[in-house]
Amino acid sequence: MFAGIFGRYLVAAFTTLSLTMCASAASAQGSRQLRILVGSSVGGGYDIWARTIARHIGRHLPGNPAVITQNMPGAGGIIAANFLYETAPRDGSVIGSIPRDGAVSAIAGTNGARYDASKFGWLGTPTTETAICLASNKAKVQTVEQLFKQELIVGDTGAGTGGRIYPLALTGLLDMKFKIITGFPGSVEVWLAIQRGEVDGICESLASVKNRDPQGLRDGKIKILFQAGLERSNEPEVKDLPFIMDFAKTEEQKQALRFLYAGQSFGRPFVAPPGLQPEKLKELQDVFGRTMKDLDFVADAEKQKLDLDPHTAAQLEGYVRDLYATPKAVVDKIGTYMK
Repeated sequence: MFAGIFGRYLVAAFTTLSLTMCASAASAQGSRQLRILVGSSVGGGYDIWARTIARHIGRHLPGNPAVITQNMPGAGGIIAANFLYETAPRDGSVIGSIPRDGAVSAIAGTNGARYDASKFGWLGTPTTETAICLASNKAKVQTVEQLFKQELIVGDTGAGTGGRIYPLALTGLLDMKFKIITGFPGSVEVWLAIQRGEVDGICESLASVKNRDPQGLRDGKIKILFQAGLERSNEPEVKDLPFIMDFAKTEEQKQALRFLYAGQSFGRPFVAPPGLQPEKLKELQDVFGRTMKDLDFVADAEKQKLDLDPHTAAQLEGYVRDLYATPKAVVDKIGTYMK
C-alpha cells in the first residue's frame, strides 16, 4: 500500500515539475501555446469537456495558438488547483479545469486545498450538473429507502470531490449508510471497480454516468437511487426519483445540504491563475464565452451527447461570492466531512 501511495505522489510531483517547465517554455516563446490543465484522469467528464473545448478555443485566441490538454490527477483535482494558484505562469498561457466543488472545498478547509477560490480568474463553465448516487443492480441496496437500513459500498475519488464528500456528509447529516473505499484516482477507476464487483456504486454527476454507460442505465444494470443539487432536475433519467432535500428534517440540515451541493451550479468550471493582468483575464473570459457559442463546438458537444448549458464568468463569480457569505456554522458543519 505504501509503495502505491508513494508512487502516486511521485507521479504527481513529476507531473507538476513537467508542467512547470512546459508552461515556462510556452511563456518564453510568447505564449504561442495554450495549455489546459485537467485535474482528473483521462476519460472522465472533466477530461472530455476539456478536450472538446481544446479542439475549438484556439480559433478564438489571437494568433490561433496550439492548444494542449494535460492531465494532472490527484487529491480529487486539488493538486491541479494548487498548481494553478501557486505555480502556473500569470501570462494567459495556462488555464485549468478544477473540481466543481473546488470553491466549497477551499471555504470548508479541505485538507491540502491551498487556494482562495475568490482570487482565481473564473472563465466560465460549459455545463451545470445534477448530482446522483447510484448502485449496481447486483448491490443489496436498490432504493434510497434501503440506504437508510443497508450499507452501500462506494468508491472514493479523493478529498474535495463529490465521490468522497457526498457519501460522507449524507452519512453524517441524514444517517444514510455508506461505506467508503478510498484510493481511487478518479471516477473511471471506480467504474472499473464496480464492474469487477469490488464496490457497489458511486456518487457523481448524472452527465458523467450518461456519457460513460448509457446502455447500463437503459438496461437497468445501474440503479440511480436519488438526485441532488440546489434544485430538482427534470432530466428524464431522474425526474421521478426522490430529491435529497426531501430527506432534510430541519432547517439546519437544509442549509447544510444547500452548501454541500452548491458545486453543482459550477458544473465543469474553468479558471485562470490569480494575478493576471485585467486585460488578459478579460480576453480569456471573452474567448471562453465565444467558444461556448461556436457552432462547431456546439456540434462537437452534441455529437458526444454532452449536455451544453454554459454559464459565464460573471455568474461563477457570483456563486463564489454567495459561498463566501455562507454562515460559519454551516461551513464548519460541512467542513467536518471534507478534511
